[in-house]
Amino acid sequence: MVSGTLPGMNDAADLASLDEHQLRSLAAELMQQLHVRDEQIRVKDEAIRTRDILVDKLQFELGYLRRIRFGRISEQLDATQFRLFEEDTLADAAAIEAELERIVTPKQAPGARQPRRLPLPETLPRIEIRHDPEDLNCVCGCRLECIGEDATEKLAYVPGVFSVERHLRGRWLCRQCERITQKEMPPHIIDKGIAAPGLLAHVLVSKFGDHLPLNRLRGIYARQGVTLPISTLSDWVGQCGVQLQPLVDALKAELMKCDILHADETALQVLKHRKDKAGSHRAYLWVYASTRYDDLKAVVYDLTESRSGQHCRTFLGDWQGKLICDDYAGYKACFAQGITELGCMAHARRKFFEVFASNKSPVAGHALDSIKALYRIERKAGRLKVDDRRRLRQKRAVPILDALHGWLKQQRELVPPGSAIANAIDYSLRRWQALTRYVDDGHAVIDNNHCENLVRPVALGRKNWLFAGSLRAGQRAAAVMSLIQSAVLNGHDPYAYLKDVLTRLPTTKHKDIGELLPHNWRPAQG
Repeated sequence: MVSGTLPGMNDAADLASLDEHQLRSLAAELMQQLHVRDEQIRVKDEAIRTRDILVDKLQFELGYLRRIRFGRISEQLDATQFRLFEEDTLADAAAIEAELERIVTPKQAPGARQPRRLPLPETLPRIEIRHDPEDLNCVCGCRLECIGEDATEKLAYVPGVFSVERHLRGRWLCRQCERITQKEMPPHIIDKGIAAPGLLAHVLVSKFGDHLPLNRLRGIYARQGVTLPISTLSDWVGQCGVQLQPLVDALKAELMKCDILHADETALQVLKHRKDKAGSHRAYLWVYASTRYDDLKAVVYDLTESRSGQHCRTFLGDWQGKLICDDYAGYKACFAQGITELGCMAHARRKFFEVFASNKSPVAGHALDSIKALYRIERKAGRLKVDDRRRLRQKRAVPILDALHGWLKQQRELVPPGSAIANAIDYSLRRWQALTRYVDDGHAVIDNNHCENLVRPVALGRKNWLFAGSLRAGQRAAAVMSLIQSAVLNGHDPYAYLKDVLTRLPTTKHKDIGELLPHNWRPAQG
């Protein structure tokens, strides 16, 4: 029953004094209140339903990972193979637990056992960091007196050197009012974890920047006197991946503001578990980056289960701009939705180069000379401002392109159909409009080489870790690599960048998270 009434109406007895108009007004107000309340209940129910679905999904996935971790190992996998993806499984479990903790924070069961943590080696140097109240005067006016302190140790790491940070928080007593004051521990990226931001940054850069599997990193740390289980390192990777995801989402939002983007994709093997069998399937890592002429220097990696063009359309959303890409059919649907296609002259050149390298074809040689002249113009154009770059292209590149286009059409009639040189010519003629659009826009570039260079770190990683342990692990790698490679593009040391970000992120408000993006980042002062 809704208890809302008009001003001055306290009980049912007062209703008798109302005329028909006032009763209608009261009824209308009560109906409006009911409508608002019903809408609030509907929104809350929908939020609860969505949360419950997500919790069930994560709990199912967590249970599945635990069965893989602690269940019977398939006879098809020996111990060495199993260790290759065990670290990803452990990191996935840690990431899911961190996500669940964000959604629901269940109370610790009475008497529940906490995992035993090994003490940090006494041989490591200790660096004391004090956290005392700024004002040692009590609110009553008396001077505070230190009666003790609490110490929290975190394992710190500067590349090549371990140390222990001792965070000392004194307990200060006012004798007169018996009030105890103690400063809180600064928020940490991993709550109650022993790893300082510098160590976490080194683990992330080593795994996703230098492509070292965690078992190798564990061996490196062991030689320096610190034994860290793979499970601990994996836990750190998983939790950091969850905490850094909002930063990656913000980076993507910034990238979507660009008018021109690069796009490319490369295959990545992902381990797939099916009952007692474990195999791998081909997933794809998509790369989206700003151009070298854009003020924003950023790249975002996106791992998907397949090479379907739907993944590209999903990532770009309602973005409308110019996309630099190769001739892969998956991009075509994007162009049908209003995105403008910019071709890659390097791909066209590659077709002619392959023919020339095999049989010294004079037709291919002439095409290569023309494309070489275009690149000479681009070297000069790269040093100019936008408008001057467009004018230079219109003056010098357009005549070369027009001559090349006419010559290619003539040669196509002369070469044998189905030959290698015919295929090379067909590629350029079929994509001619896309290949030549760059001359009309001073912000555009002639090829997609910048994006292909950003794919190379992934190719290097494949040689080291062969495959990702799961789709979630691959997506986490894509997120962290986005931050690392974007930091490199902006001239930052990725270790210094991530160390500072992991230090500041717990205290950074969501509205200020843009300050931590690689293109905006400035090292903390002091």
